[in-house]
Amino acid sequence: MALRLGQMPAQRKAAFPPSIDADTRLLILGSLPGDASIRQGEYYAHRGNAFWDLLGDVLDEDLRGQPYAMRLKRLRALGVGLWDVIESAERPGSLDSSIKGAELRDLGLFVDRLPALRAIGFNGKTAALHGRRQLGDRPGLALIDLPSSSGAYASLSREAKKAAWMALRAPLA
Repeated sequence: MALRLGQMPAQRKAAFPPSIDADTRLLILGSLPGDASIRQGEYYAHRGNAFWDLLGDVLDEDLRGQPYAMRLKRLRALGVGLWDVIESAERPGSLDSSIKGAELRDLGLFVDRLPALRAIGFNGKTAALHGRRQLGDRPGLALIDLPSSSGAYASLSREAKKAAWMALRAPLA
């Protein structure tokens, strides 16, 4: 890799293990955790990321106000799982547009092991692109494209994002 003066090589970054159980009905897939999330070891840790607020709106709960371990426990109790489509990739910073050399997860095998799964929500275009490519059309499984919860995706208002994320209520009913 050729580097310019003062340029640092991109770090290989790895995703987290899934937060799921056998009762997961809705799986929300992101692309790859950002730097703040990796540093803190928590999904969607950057304060500017609206994930916990948007999902809290869907569930009518204040998720952001809970400690992280309690958020995950509450999601599992409600049948909601979290994971990412990319296992690892080179990426300077946190933007999906900077991802290079992505190693994808085997989503087909993974979802086949979730007997209660009804729907997958893709958090952002990168997750949807890689996820849909792998999963194709699966009878009985709804695939829902969501606007990215990232603060970097500012071209859509918070209210417009919230309206789109409300599509996640149906698989949980």
